[in-house]
Amino acid sequence: MTTWNRLLTAALLAASALLTGCASSGDRFTIDDGRPVDPTLLGSIVAYGHGERAIRPAIARTARLNDPECDKQWELPFAVASSAGWQDTERVAWKRGLDVDERPTVIAVAPDSPLQLGDRIVRVSALDSKDWEQQMLALATLRDRGEPYDVTLASGRKVAITPFSVCRGYSRFAPPNTPTVQDYHWLMTVHPLEVPLANLSDDEALWLVLWGQGVSEEGGARMKGVSYGLKFVSTIYNVYTIATGLRGAALAAEAAVNAARTAATQVASEVLKQQLIDQGKELAAAKLREGLTEALGQISRGQMVDALQRAAQNRGSLSGISYIASTAFEKADVWALSRMQQLGGDPMAAWTLHQKLVQRELLANSLVFDADRLANATKWAQAQGFQAEVSRALQGLEAESLQQELASMPLATKAKRFSYTLDTASATSPFAQGLIEATTSMPVASKKDR
Repeated sequence: MTTWNRLLTAALLAASALLTGCASSGDRFTIDDGRPVDPTLLGSIVAYGHGERAIRPAIARTARLNDPECDKQWELPFAVASSAGWQDTERVAWKRGLDVDERPTVIAVAPDSPLQLGDRIVRVSALDSKDWEQQMLALATLRDRGEPYDVTLASGRKVAITPFSVCRGYSRFAPPNTPTVQDYHWLMTVHPLEVPLANLSDDEALWLVLWGQGVSEEGGARMKGVSYGLKFVSTIYNVYTIATGLRGAALAAEAAVNAARTAATQVASEVLKQQLIDQGKELAAAKLREGLTEALGQISRGQMVDALQRAAQNRGSLSGISYIASTAFEKADVWALSRMQQLGGDPMAAWTLHQKLVQRELLANSLVFDADRLANATKWAQAQGFQAEVSRALQGLEAESLQQELASMPLATKAKRFSYTLDTASATSPFAQGLIEATTSMPVASKKDR
């Protein structure tokens, strides 16, 4: 059995065990007993909650697009998390960070959500089970039918849930155990947990969500050339769309990170990529321990040039389906900017979020523009009459001059030529095409398979 097959088998067995595993005994649920917990994990859990609370209202806003041209997905007006399957001390961290226990707990809501923060779901429709992972899967399965269904809360109250339709391209955040994971796919974008540390405004959150939909719309045809979607009716991907922090889905993320590291040791050209991953992880861990912070001062030209270069490095480090997605980033930017206008949002949110991420040195993500994307987006803004606004957002720095300055530097921003053929050196990896693609092939075992 090859190394890649062993990794995939381990991930499948561990994830299936957790997604069909033991519920907590009786009605006893985790409480915060005051024990020490991993501060990085705790910080990641808090950042995860901040991110979910920022984007859930934005997701609901995008439902107003009613764009007949885009492919559709179903969403819910709330987000949930569960500590089921995590180790004892990790469950305490979930309780301390977000007041989440084993039951699906509401951690984010849209304005019209029938559920409120802290509500705990104990039954989904007719599924009467203390297997909380299966309850989460039921939330996703019924959501995707697009019809109203009921959930029962711990208080005994029964609540009607109505899914709503949005343009395809879920926006989610990395599991707290792997805060630096990023993945870009026609079904979903996964952003690292450094992004919520920028304290997203309402419009910046809207930009993030629309950008993910733009990646799907503008790059979907290319990505589908090597990706054909779900392989099974019930997969870890289905659960991932409800809660990326669920332990079974988190294990898949861990396996993907390990696979990427193994591949990097096999291919000399990947050494720089590995260095960038390690540097980003170290920086993200430090930021998460520090918590949410406010940026101070102005961005110097040198700082901006360095940020654009590092954004280009991050883009160049993407592989598999994410690499294919990256070839459409410029088009996704314009798609999202134009939809911002349609929804009454401020398109300058794209630039203000870029600036906030640069100020905080949160650069291992794809919401920071590289020079090519910055120039392309600025050209769109100028055509819309926003030249003065862009200049203010960039604090007087000119996108074209920054692009020229970077043109002769190492690790140039120019994107690789698109090809439907992925890197043959890592083609045998089950995660060669990315985390999301791998989860579409990982079935959730049914009760009869236990």
